[in-house]
Amino acid sequence: MTTPTSVRPYKQAVSALIVIHTPDLQVLLMERTDFNEAWQSVTGSREGDESLEQTARREVFEETGIDTALYKLRNWQQSHDFEIFEIWRHRYAPGTTHNTEHVFSLEVPAVMAVTLAEGEHRRFKWVNWSQAAEMVFSPSNADAIRSLSERCAH
Repeated sequence: MTTPTSVRPYKQAVSALIVIHTPDLQVLLMERTDFNEAWQSVTGSREGDESLEQTARREVFEETGIDTALYKLRNWQQSHDFEIFEIWRHRYAPGTTHNTEHVFSLEVPAVMAVTLAEGEHRRFKWVNWSQAAEMVFSPSNADAIRSLSERCAH
């Protein structure tokens, strides 16, 4: 017996957060379509049994069109748990209230145009890291952006 393609499996409560930035710490932010004025970095749940790095690479490509193989992806070896917003809990198995997020960064050489995932983000902008940290709605996203200068020192 096969499952109808219209039935999507629940999201895993394991995700990757990827802060995309330039060497001078301009940060790419995207505005969600389902949460007005909610700016964020790339983020998304692990699918199947993919590694966290595979999740990060897939999510960056899906949400921006950027090929991570061309740039320096860093796994910060840092994770934290957070409570899933009530409006998105239906995407997870019943009773799932928390997600474990793993932090990565991707350094690109300069500000560039990106191709947003239709239906997920409505617009993007590149802003200085300090402004970006104030704009994002997620506290863990803000903390990661604030850590960029020390994490990504050359």
